[in-house]
Amino acid sequence: MMRARTQRPCRKRGVRGQMALGFGLFALVTVALLWVFQIFLLGPFYRAIKTAEAKTISQALVRQLDSPDLESQAKDLVVRTGANVFVSDERGRQYVGYGYPFKDSLVYGMTSRELCELFNQVNLRGGLYTRMFDSRLPGGSGMELLFYAVTVRTDSGNDRLVVIETEVTPLASTVETLTVQLLCLTLVLLPFGVFLAVYIPRRVAKPLTEMNESAKGLARGDYSVRFEERGAREVSELAATLNFAAGELSKTEGLRRELLANVSHDLRTPLTMIKGYAEVMRDLPGENTPENVQIIIDEAGRLNDLVNDLLDLSRLEAGVIQLEPARFNLTESVREILGRYQRLRDYSFPFGAEEDVYVVADQLKISQVVYNLVNNAVNYAGEDKTVSLRQEVRGDRVRVSVSDTGEGIPADKLQDIWDRYYKVDQEHRRTQVGTGLGLSIVKNVLDLHGGSYGVISELGRGSTFWFELDMAPKEP
Repeated sequence: MMRARTQRPCRKRGVRGQMALGFGLFALVTVALLWVFQIFLLGPFYRAIKTAEAKTISQALVRQLDSPDLESQAKDLVVRTGANVFVSDERGRQYVGYGYPFKDSLVYGMTSRELCELFNQVNLRGGLYTRMFDSRLPGGSGMELLFYAVTVRTDSGNDRLVVIETEVTPLASTVETLTVQLLCLTLVLLPFGVFLAVYIPRRVAKPLTEMNESAKGLARGDYSVRFEERGAREVSELAATLNFAAGELSKTEGLRRELLANVSHDLRTPLTMIKGYAEVMRDLPGENTPENVQIIIDEAGRLNDLVNDLLDLSRLEAGVIQLEPARFNLTESVREILGRYQRLRDYSFPFGAEEDVYVVADQLKISQVVYNLVNNAVNYAGEDKTVSLRQEVRGDRVRVSVSDTGEGIPADKLQDIWDRYYKVDQEHRRTQVGTGLGLSIVKNVLDLHGGSYGVISELGRGSTFWFELDMAPKEP
């Protein structure tokens, strides 16, 4: 049985290799184009330019065929362009004939019969005839003569033959000179291109290569890596962005570990209590009392609250919770919630509201916001054990504030308290109400409602947490 060959994935060329290849190809293409255009195409380009020049002269002369100023215009063309011009009719009779001094000519030596034959040949070729002839000047200068002839019919109905003769300078010496220059240029350009192909990619790609290696360490979980902010502006900005991302990931990782430690502690404590009291009730006669059963129920309730808060936070952050907005009395809802805190006999919950306010929101979720803010205030209340609530109408919005008289929050931690993993007080206290995830839940619920929230705190004077929602009319 033949084994199937496993094809190795093709390894892509790096930035340095691509840039080096690009510079090398650029240098080669530049040299090749210089050689092609300056050497091989110089002659055809030059002949094309001279032909276009002869065509322009003949068109200028054709426009003056019926003009009485034909001879003066012909002289002016000869002086300005250095070309020979000649005009005859279909019978070989000459009307204009001017040649630049000392310049070779083919048409001036023609007889009337030859001119008549030339007229007919040009007509047979569609009214245009052009050809290169060797110059007949003595000395064998190698000069060529461009012969350009057209036949036209003037506006007055006369047939005319217009001939333009212009010299074409030999390009052998020019091509030889350009060849030497291009050879020197090639010997300079190719090494310079090789130098650029090595130096620039190395300078540009080196920071990217180092950044790539550091990014691999970051992907493996090493958040202590740092990216050198140097090189081009875009590379430096990318390094700064990656440094910021590494710092945020490091912070998030630390907070995640802290959350796991907190949750593990919060889970372990009630489980230990439940297990201990259950064993006591099993092993010791007479310990199966309502008080012990109530402790087990209370600790089970703590576990249930913690699990519910974790699930709520997870669903909120995942965006899978669908709101059920409805119009309800926010003021009355807050009063009902505070009525359930009366079992905390040592605490007082004064609530100030000038009028009843209605909002359109998910009443269950907004109640959860109020519960969590009150629980948080209870946990950090001062010696007077007072948690104050206040409702204020601000334009078309209503603000609910929850204040405590506790120790307050340091200014450098105010931006972090809403984080899903953050906890200002690292101590685990059994007297606390709630699970410690309340502010994260508050943030996510209010974000879903499009509400605003914040905190005002001063060390030693307590904190005030607030949130705002859009009001609804009192009458639906």
